[in-house]
This record gives sequence, structure tokens and C-alpha cells, in this order.
Amino acid sequence: MEQLSGMDASFLYFETPNQPMHIGALAVYDPSTAPGSFVRFKEILETIQGRLHLARTFRQRVVRVPLDLDHPYWVNDPDFDLEFHVRHIALPKPGDWRQLCIQTARLHARPLDTTKPLWEFYVIEGLEQVKGLPPGSFAIVSKIHHAAIDGVSGAEITGAIHDLEPVANVPPPEKPWAADRDPLSAELILRAWGNNLRTPFHFARVMANTVPAIGRVAAGLRNETFKVPAAVPRTRFNGTISPHRVVDGRSFPLAKMRAIKSAVPGATVNDAVLAIVGGALRRYLMSKNELPVESLVAMAPISVRGKDKSGAMGNQVAAMAAQLRSDVGEPIARLQAVHEGTLQSKALTEAVGARLMTDYSQFVPSSLAGLAARLYTRAGMANRMRPIFNCVVTNIPGPQQSLYMGGARLVTQYGLGPVVDGMALIHPVFSYCGEITISFTSCREIMPDPEFYAECIEASFEELAAAAGVRDEPQFAPQQQPAPEPTYTT
Repeated sequence: MEQLSGMDASFLYFETPNQPMHIGALAVYDPSTAPGSFVRFKEILETIQGRLHLARTFRQRVVRVPLDLDHPYWVNDPDFDLEFHVRHIALPKPGDWRQLCIQTARLHARPLDTTKPLWEFYVIEGLEQVKGLPPGSFAIVSKIHHAAIDGVSGAEITGAIHDLEPVANVPPPEKPWAADRDPLSAELILRAWGNNLRTPFHFARVMANTVPAIGRVAAGLRNETFKVPAAVPRTRFNGTISPHRVVDGRSFPLAKMRAIKSAVPGATVNDAVLAIVGGALRRYLMSKNELPVESLVAMAPISVRGKDKSGAMGNQVAAMAAQLRSDVGEPIARLQAVHEGTLQSKALTEAVGARLMTDYSQFVPSSLAGLAARLYTRAGMANRMRPIFNCVVTNIPGPQQSLYMGGARLVTQYGLGPVVDGMALIHPVFSYCGEITISFTSCREIMPDPEFYAECIEASFEELAAAAGVRDEPQFAPQQQPAPEPTYTT
């Protein structure tokens, strides 16, 4: 039995019917590399069954402490049923990219059953009309609760069900798996009492680390290593959300992205992605006459997971504010401005200490956090308070060699993320096997035209590539229709 950290538990506390807190992916597979060039659903079940021991998330469920007096615990589920978690559906004809995105959004909008291990896989067939895919391809939509994983540990789960060759030998478990008994309420309350006695001492240690961090921030402001972050403008993405979702995305050659970032000395691929998102949001909001004068600001998660925690469950992330420079029209100038902004944000984050940010999450009040989240939603506070961020851009690096699941080659994958009141847009960015995908999840009422926003992402990429002198075509980009050109202002 292992207790959730404060950060992990917060994703359970802040979950409401309108904002389920799971992450996931839409992954597409080519079965031509499998034996017989075909993969049956039964074989997918057998593949996952043989790898359950490689990731504890698969068979652990949450047990909450009575009255939420303390953070919950993970226990091995004695009633684990693989076929509850892995399901099989098909798209209606014609089975095109838009239908796949709509079906994925519907699946992603549904909360997970918190009485069972917090994950689900949906095998989807019938992708015959999705352009750019090999014949016979199938998709898997994954959903895993954010309480169980972050981007890094999620990549480890991806590694658990994939191989580097179509046929591979899976290492056997080191010891037989054993289910846990459900802990008694009295036992959980006694543990909570002990933990609460130790909390003041832990808080004192965190405060001792806070004092020098304040000094570093003050010094950085004095010598202008970084500046006080500018106010975040309000947009349509900073209001109350509905329970409905939209998803979409585009894929581009990673080599082309690297060539683009080289147009600005010192810039990174992350900077290029932020500049592309900034350009896409600029186009999208301009089309609705809603573009703020100030730059939009994204939350960019930062992993603080050490090598000693590489196999641990849960979240070990902090956050950095990233200026998207949606206020800059010329593409290269936007990339330059994004790069300068991220340098300052990184300096501020280093001064504060990313680990310190996560330490404070341990003190999230377990008994009050859920109530606060529900009151925040019911009172519509997201429509009244000034936003902290406009959206999220999270980059999850992946392997650059082909992966296989049950013999089928992973062709591409698009990320799925949670949206919340006050921040109704998230951009998961995946890199894999020479490509990079920029996808997004949003609220259907706030973004009723996701295909247009996907076009804006593609148009922003091509605009930046042209300005950088890079002109190759994307590898896989469904519905390639250009978005309207904006009028540049800086």
C-alpha cells in the first residue's frame, strides 16, 4: 500500500463532472508488420495481459481515507478485470479523420471509474478513409488518470506495452503479483493521524528552502536576469467549461522543426513549438475579432523527476510560464521573442526551484480541496478571476525508432489532456520516429470549430517554415486546407 503525494491526490480532489482529470493519447498502428499482417482484438488483450507486471498503474486502484482526512492510497485491486479496461469499437463508414477525432473526443470526455484501476484503452477499427495511413490501420485511444502518471511516467507505460521489434520476448515478473486487502477505516484514520503529526516538521523544512529561494528571486529582479511576469489577458479559453470535448492535431517532420528553430541562434524545438502555437492562436482569435493586445501565456510543465524516481508512479512536475508572443505577427520575430521569454522564465523557475514548487503541493488540504473545486465551478469563478495562464503546452519527448504493439507498428500518436475551468485548451506535443505532433483538447462550447484551429496550427507551422527558408511538405496532416492569412502587426 503506497500513499499518493499531495500533487497526485490534487488531481482527484479537483475532478468534477465537467472536468475529468485524465490524460491519454490517440495512437495509430499498422498491422502489416504483425504475423499474418493482421492483429485480432484477442491478441491485443494477450499482449497487454503479458505485460501487466511492467507498470504498477495497470492493477492498482485508489482507496480514499474516510472524510478525506489524509491523501488516498494505492492498493493492488483484487477484482482486476482486463476486459473492463480494454474495449473494442469501430468507426461508422466512411471512417475518416474527422470521425476519428469526434469519437476520440467522446471517449476522452467520460470520467474514469474511480473504484477501479484508473485507466482504459479503446481499440478502434474502421479507419479506411483517414488519409495518409497504411491500409488496415487501427487506433488505440488511451485514458490514464493524472493522479497516476505525468508525461514522463506515461512514457514509461507506453514502453511497457511496446517493443523495438515486431516479435519480442517479455521478461517475466520478478515475483508473483498479489492483491491487497482493503485497508480498514480505522487503519486509514490512524495513519492519517500519524501523518498529520509529522506535517508541521515537513512544512518547516519546506519553509527553510523557501527563504533562500526568495533571496534568489529578489537578486534576479535587481540585476534584471528576469522580470516580473506580465499580466495574462483574458480570452474565450479562460471561462467555465462544459463536459463536452473536441480534439484534433497535426503532424510534422521533426527534422523540419529542428531546421526552423535554427533560424534563431540558441532557440530550441520547444521554442519553435511555442511560436507555432502562438501563431495558431493569433490566427484563430483574429478570425473572431478577439485577439488581445498582450501576449497569450502558456503553462509549460517541467519534469523534476530524478533518476532515482524513473520507475515511480505519479506526478513529479513543476510549471513554467511561457510567453506565446501572439502579439507579434512576423514569424521569425515571434520565434525570437518566444526564445527570449523562455530564457527569462527558465531563470525565474531555477531561482525559485522547481522542486520547491512541488513540495508545497503536499500541503493541499485533502478534506477541503474537493469542496473548493466544486464551489469554484458552481460560482463561475473562472469567469470573474483574472487568468493565470491562457492554455497549456506540454512536450513529451519520445523514441526515434519504431515501436511495435502485438507486432503492429506504431505509426503516429496524438496527445490528449484535461481542460479545467479557467484554462480550456491544452496542447500535448509528442515526438516519435522522426515526426512531431501538435494536438489539442478543448471544450466543445468554447471551441466549436476544432478543424479550423487544426488548420491554424498547420498554417502557422508552414508560415514559420517559409520564413526560415524550410519548405518540405508535412508527412501526415489530415484535412490540409490553409487557414486565412492574418494582417501582420508587431
